Amino acid sequence: MHEERIPIRWRDMDAYGHVNNAVYLTYLEGCRDAWVQKTLGSASDPWDFVLARVAIDYRSELTQSDEAVIVTCRLQSVGRASIRTREEIRKLDGTLAAEAESVVVPLDPSTRRSRPLTPEERAALERELAT
Repeated sequence: MHEERIPIRWRDMDAYGHVNNAVYLTYLEGCRDAWVQKTLGSASDPWDFVLARVAIDYRSELTQSDEAVIVTCRLQSVGRASIRTREEIRKLDGTLAAEAESVVVPLDPSTRRSRPLTPEERAALERELAT
């Protein structure tokens, strides 16, 4: 699992005075990208992984007064050519603000199409599952 503390910026707010729904996805992306780097950085180029799907459930609003969020990303499962993650955004007091599931796929940089995981990538992911 990877965890990031992300400050809530004034520009994250919308006209209703809470963090815009699209910004939640930016928070998740920052944590997920760091998790991919940490988990697969020695086995592959982390830039060769792209988001194929994300589903998010909003649980509570975030406002400027919350100051920051704690975002977590953990591996849920590994497929032949995909990685499923489970992600959460929490207020500093632990209140769940959003939960999400993402599918990340490896990309062949020469064809710009998805490809199967390499044995090295799979081994790194299996080590992550074991923790």
